[in-house]
Amino acid sequence: MPPLLKGLGDVESMLGRDRALGVPTSHPVESRRTTIDSTITRPGAVRINVQGAFIVDDDATTPQPVEDAGALHGSRDIRLPHHTAVVSHVAVDIGGSLAKLVYFSREPASKELGGRLNFLKFETDNVEQCLDFINRLKTKQQRLNGSKPGELCVMATGGGAYKYYDRMKEVLGVEVLREDEMECLIIGLDFFITEIPNEVFTYRDIDPMHFAEARADVYPYLLVNIGSGVSMIKVSGPKQYQRIGGTSLGGGTLWGLLSLLTGARTFDEMLAMAEKGDNAAVDMLVGDIYGTDYGKIGLKSSTIASSFGKVFKMKRQAESDAEDGGGLVNGDRAQVDGAAGGKHSFAPEDMSRSLLYAISNNIGQIAYLQSEKHNLEHIYFGGSFIRGHRQTMNTLAYAIRFWSEGEKKAYFLRHEGYLGAVGAFLKRQPRNWGRRNSFEELVS
Repeated sequence: MPPLLKGLGDVESMLGRDRALGVPTSHPVESRRTTIDSTITRPGAVRINVQGAFIVDDDATTPQPVEDAGALHGSRDIRLPHHTAVVSHVAVDIGGSLAKLVYFSREPASKELGGRLNFLKFETDNVEQCLDFINRLKTKQQRLNGSKPGELCVMATGGGAYKYYDRMKEVLGVEVLREDEMECLIIGLDFFITEIPNEVFTYRDIDPMHFAEARADVYPYLLVNIGSGVSMIKVSGPKQYQRIGGTSLGGGTLWGLLSLLTGARTFDEMLAMAEKGDNAAVDMLVGDIYGTDYGKIGLKSSTIASSFGKVFKMKRQAESDAEDGGGLVNGDRAQVDGAAGGKHSFAPEDMSRSLLYAISNNIGQIAYLQSEKHNLEHIYFGGSFIRGHRQTMNTLAYAIRFWSEGEKKAYFLRHEGYLGAVGAFLKRQPRNWGRRNSFEELVS
């Protein structure tokens, strides 16, 4: 049954109740359809038709409908070719580091039906830019979606939904509905798992992006959401979830430490530096200790024995050399921080890669231990820390494979940073809106 027709059974049930109560039923179906259609501009009643939905990979034909100064792009739009109803709300997930925005738009330069979900992010420190962008969306709602500017509603989640609530109301002048962060994460992930083709994938060097088939037996699973910090959530059903652990060492840790250690100013710059770095120049490896592999316990010579383990040794050696040569007096420090490019300096790229590995390995091992404790086979990694970065995904995937001896898999998503925002966007959907009824029990 097509998604938009699934509600007609409810219409017939309501007609039966009307007849039993003696309610006049002249043109009943038309009357009921009018009632349903009249709710379509209210958030929580709109029916998103996901039939035929797909991720837009290479599309230069459709211009951005609004300006996007200050926005950070990174995720592909999702095309909804059969959705025709008005959508009068946007969703924003405001975390400690990033604000993620999801909104629907028509195809302004195309005669094709349908529209698309758009994905943008802003640094939370620049949240005013995000609010300004939403304001511009509000003024262009009529052209974008057919609704009036005053009908726009903001569905907000994340800690910033509370921290910036009064500011959002003041700047936007529209209704702002706050939604539970954990519940939105689960709704968003369920949507991507069950409704969007070529969204979920596994990763390894020899098979970088192997798309996973949609599964009917979605539950149970472990969601590892990596933002500024890390939350690990056991999901047993659509509304059955429990935060079972986490760690404070997440994306905010990497961002904070590398802002001190390197000249990078943005997270993407740090990931770009890590891509060029060699962690062996900073980390102490098994090979540095044994001179070879430690095969008896399955450790390769390239395995990290101690993150940043070479720093102290090389710093001490540099100080000793300087003292022998008269280069250090009155407590002067050796050049070991890379600032002057000395013989024993550490390159920002090497430090970036080392710290990325340290944090990713830590998260991967904790995730594995939680999956073992709670008997969870499928582990999904989400959050803006990942950003499709191959070293991050490879490290997390390797950690799960290594510790589980190949029994468990790490799953990633192409829209990994937007789980909460998409969940807020879909939070109040009616019963049976999806292709595979994945959200049938989410609402009453």
